[in-house]
Amino acid sequence: MSSGHGHEITSPGRPETIEVARGVYAYVQPDGTWWINNTGFVTGPQGVFSIDACATQRRTLAYLGAIRQVTTAPVRTVLNTHHHGDHTFGNALFPAATIVAHERARAEVIAFGPARDLPFWDNPDWGQLPLEPPFLTFTDEIALHAGDTRITVRYVGTAAHTTNDVLAWLPEQSVLFCGDLVFNGGTPFQLMGSVAGAIDALEQAVLPLAARTVVPGHGPVFEGTAPIEATLDYLRFVLDLAARGRAAGASPLEAARGTDLGRFAGWPDAERIVGNLHRAYAELDGTTRGGPVNVPDALADMVTYNGGKPLTCLA
Repeated sequence: MSSGHGHEITSPGRPETIEVARGVYAYVQPDGTWWINNTGFVTGPQGVFSIDACATQRRTLAYLGAIRQVTTAPVRTVLNTHHHGDHTFGNALFPAATIVAHERARAEVIAFGPARDLPFWDNPDWGQLPLEPPFLTFTDEIALHAGDTRITVRYVGTAAHTTNDVLAWLPEQSVLFCGDLVFNGGTPFQLMGSVAGAIDALEQAVLPLAARTVVPGHGPVFEGTAPIEATLDYLRFVLDLAARGRAAGASPLEAARGTDLGRFAGWPDAERIVGNLHRAYAELDGTTRGGPVNVPDALADMVTYNGGKPLTCLA
């Protein structure tokens, strides 16, 4: 892999454009915490295919600048790997592109609305980003093309990180953009999806591809399966803790406060353990994967776990 084209856009780190295969680039934004995601793009004779946008106007414009350092071709297509705002708020800055996503992602983007100040977080400057939901949607799988490069876009088959996660798989190059199914070096977040479903998605949709190179939704690009296995270990830890906490009559917050995170304690955004437990408890109580949970209550408990401080966002 070759790298270059870094762009200074202030804290917490300097984004980097990494060529992971010929004409295929990952755009990695350190440090991968709340609202700081990775994107990527594929170049072709008809234009550029982008995997995701960024959370803020400033970050999305920096990403567009990185693309322009590689090619002057226009961005013709943007794939949203799921509906969360760090991957979709910047859609509005691709006015000539077709915005593609799973059909549930469109509904969720519309329900959430445009970028705006949010409770529970110390909000960044979102900029001027009007709502731009996906307008080409699918249910199971589609193939997109950048010249001779085929990008297979596939729904993971279950609620996982969200209800609408998709993979972008480049079989010839053996490169996988896996969205937020993996936070490489960060704490996974399943409040709006399913802990059990995320395990199934990783085991049944991601690992069988045996990708040479994986671009996660957050954190460094990697080869091999170690970050995937670490994510699976964490998710199984959450399920075990949920079963024990519920049996003991502890609330998700109480169970989180009473546990030692062990090897996961050093991962950023550790307060996500509380939201993950809210989701796992709900499913133990019979809620379907991705079914409704009280998200504001879970986020409030995460802030409490965090010592009353709002969730840190450096986007």
